[in-house]
Amino acid sequence: MISVWLWFELESDAVFGRGSSVPGLVDQEIALDTDGCPYLHGRTLKGLLSEACADLLYALGEPSSSGWWTRVADRLFGVPGSDLTTQGILHVGHATLSDGLRRAVRGEIEAKQWTREEVTASLTTIRQQTALFTDGAPDKGTLRTARVILRGVLFTAHLNFHTETLTDGEKGLIAACVKGLRRAGTARNRGRGRLRAWLEDDTNQVLDAWYDHFRKEVCG
Repeated sequence: MISVWLWFELESDAVFGRGSSVPGLVDQEIALDTDGCPYLHGRTLKGLLSEACADLLYALGEPSSSGWWTRVADRLFGVPGSDLTTQGILHVGHATLSDGLRRAVRGEIEAKQWTREEVTASLTTIRQQTALFTDGAPDKGTLRTARVILRGVLFTAHLNFHTETLTDGEKGLIAACVKGLRRAGTARNRGRGRLRAWLEDDTNQVLDAWYDHFRKEVCG
């Protein structure tokens, strides 16, 4: 198995929703771990990478199933309705705060220096919004509150490839997908969840080197 780390930094506030509310506090709550730290579910993150891949294949004018890059994408992400023999080699972990930071947070909580609620409050805030009529007047009864993760927060996720080696094409395509990962979470069309992403192995940032394989193949 080959493992690399996907890192991303939020450039605008983000909502990694968990699909529920907290009565009397927020209408839209975010996903939080047991220590109160926000995270993005791995399945959601893989979906965002797959979406970026689909956009790339469309831009390349690939046939629906017979193109070379499409076959590379199928090997990475799998195909709809795939079984154990046709599922993709890529497994995406949850995007969390860095391991070191989470260990520090856990230590402070165990030492009773911080509470879970204080951890959450240090990384998030609550925003309010309301719908507007065309004349700019607020629409009564549409006030909604959402907890957002503050811009500048850094997340990382393991990308595990269940294979002994990655081809240049596979490296190039996953790097292109990471470069295409620009937003995450809800309300992306309203400016939230903008991010900057990159890849690292055990020692170096590898995004540009991997992407160069894609660029050379596409641009010649």
